[in-house]
Amino acid sequence: HWLFVGRWMCANRLQEGWRAGRVFSNMPGSVPPCAQSGWPKDVGIIAMEIYFPAQYVDQTELEQYDGVDAGKYTIGLGQSKMGFCSDREDINSLCLTVVERLLERNQIPYESVGRLEVGTETIIDKSKAVKTVLMQLFQESGNSDVEGIDTTNACYGGTAALFNAVNWVESSSWDGRYALVVAGDIAVYASGSARPTGGAGAVAMLVGPNAPLSLERVVCVCVSLCD
Repeated sequence: HWLFVGRWMCANRLQEGWRAGRVFSNMPGSVPPCAQSGWPKDVGIIAMEIYFPAQYVDQTELEQYDGVDAGKYTIGLGQSKMGFCSDREDINSLCLTVVERLLERNQIPYESVGRLEVGTETIIDKSKAVKTVLMQLFQESGNSDVEGIDTTNACYGGTAALFNAVNWVESSSWDGRYALVVAGDIAVYASGSARPTGGAGAVAMLVGPNAPLSLERVVCVCVSLCD
C-alpha cells in the first residue's frame, strides 16, 4: 500500500489504518510501522510552532530603568524584547495555542498523536499537569490514548521532554504515531540580575521519523548541584 522514493512518499493521499483512526500521510514523518525495517530513520523535529504574547518590555528601556550600562541586556544577554502575559493568558492558554496551531497548520489529525509531553516549571495546579488541559483538544477526535506527562526541571524540562519523545519513537513502545512536545514558561522575576532573563512563550514540536531536523542518537548528560 505504500510506495517510497528516497525519503518521501509518492502520493500525499495514501492512507494507512492506525489503531486510533486514519492518518493522511502528507508529512515527512508519517511512516507506519509496517513500512519500517529496523530502527526508525532520522528521528527528530518534523514541524514546529512558536507563540509569544503580544505585550513586551523593550530591553533598552529596561537597561535605562535599572540604571545599568547600555548594552548589558541587549548585547550581553542578546535580548531585545521580553514578553509578558496579560491577565487573559496563562501557561495553559500559551500551550493550547501552539498545539492547536501546529496540528491545524500542518493538517495533522489529532488521532495521529500517540505521545504528548510538556516541559514547564510554570504551575497553576500542583496536582494537575498542563498535559491534562491540552487533552481537551483531542476530545472531538476521540483520541484518549496518548502517553506522556509534564516534565519539570528548570530550563532542562523542555529538553528532557524532547529527548523522551525521541526515545519513545525509537523504542519498542512506539505504535507508529507522532510524538508531540510542548515547552512553555512564564518567568517573572523580582528586581535584580535575574529580571532581564525572564519572559513568556511556548513552542510545540512534532516528533517522528524522516524528520528534516533529526537528532543524533548519542546523548551526553551532565547534571550538577546547581542544575
